[in-house]
Amino acid sequence: MLKIRIITALVLAPIVVGGIFFLPPHGFALFTAAIFTLGAWEWANMSGFEKQPARIGYAAAIAAILYGLADVSAIAVLWLALLWWGVCLVLVRSYPAGSARWGSVPVRALMGVLVLVPAWIGLKHLREGGFQFGETNNNLLVILYVFCVVWVADIGAYFAGRAFGKAKLAPRVSPGKSWAGVWGGLAAVGLFALIASFLASASYAETLMLVAASLATGMVSVLGDLLESMLKRFRGIKDSSRLLPGHGGIMDRIDSLTAAIPVFALIITQLGWLTTVGRF
Repeated sequence: MLKIRIITALVLAPIVVGGIFFLPPHGFALFTAAIFTLGAWEWANMSGFEKQPARIGYAAAIAAILYGLADVSAIAVLWLALLWWGVCLVLVRSYPAGSARWGSVPVRALMGVLVLVPAWIGLKHLREGGFQFGETNNNLLVILYVFCVVWVADIGAYFAGRAFGKAKLAPRVSPGKSWAGVWGGLAAVGLFALIASFLASASYAETLMLVAASLATGMVSVLGDLLESMLKRFRGIKDSSRLLPGHGGIMDRIDSLTAAIPVFALIITQLGWLTTVGRF
């Protein structure tokens, strides 16, 4: 299994890095839309669509929505995403007792729209908006930053959870996650934000705001992971798909990012570090 995971990572890494960091904005939008469309195909399975035509149809519908929202204000969608993740907190905390409210196939399908579409809009906004933080104005660096926030949170949570993880975070949803893991991940994110601020020659005020923004992003990334875990548990599946040998599915890799991206994009836009260029 380890060998398969390594081979898959070696094949996918240059494709993902090239698609995200070397394509022009339009190519970036198309490349990331393709990734989220594949994620939608997996979400259809988590929604309860059992036949391939239905799953493909759902993915095509998500792709059409992404295309249709090309001219919609990113900010309105990002505010909607923030509201949605607040709702998700209630859903995760009430599982399994509250699953009767969202367990139907149509509702779970709608949940996929609310997860995937804002994440893509937020990512597109990060790529195309005008960015300035400290002495840094490279949009690709801010995209890399939000990715790193999620990865650092995961790494910090892993080690803190292994060392101190007795109190479980949400045992009915994801038994492996602990409160110690959450705090350890956030501590790592805070340290990472301080390092990034120093490298960007940010002011004291900017540093404090970046730390706060990063901690909020790290917290909501945990919720993205828990939401997908809840849906998979409800559906009775281990992985969102087998598209990535040894790694599960695309949603298994980007679940935390789907929550982190729109929230971080909204926060730094409100702080004035990211400005909308024209309309999407």
